[in-house]
Amino acid sequence: MTVLEDLWYGNINPHETFLNGNCRFKHLLSLMGKNRDNLSETLTEKQKELLEKYDEAVNEMHSLAEQEAFQYGFSLGVRLMMESMSISID
Repeated sequence: MTVLEDLWYGNINPHETFLNGNCRFKHLLSLMGKNRDNLSETLTEKQKELLEKYDEAVNEMHSLAEQEAFQYGFSLGVRLMMESMSISID
């Protein structure tokens, strides 16, 4: 299968794989989860609802930022390829 076919069929999912082996990311994610759980135990139901709304907004913002970064990176990569192909080797 080609890269384009993998992309078409959804076999390439950059936002799930680029941090897969990053130990620092995994540690921070675990730390965030523990701290959030500890915080949540001290909140009232109303405060928990507000925290959920906050989490949803933060997740949406991060998703948009990742999408923009991916698009920019892809575009930059294509421009670099085009420029490198136009350079004559003497």
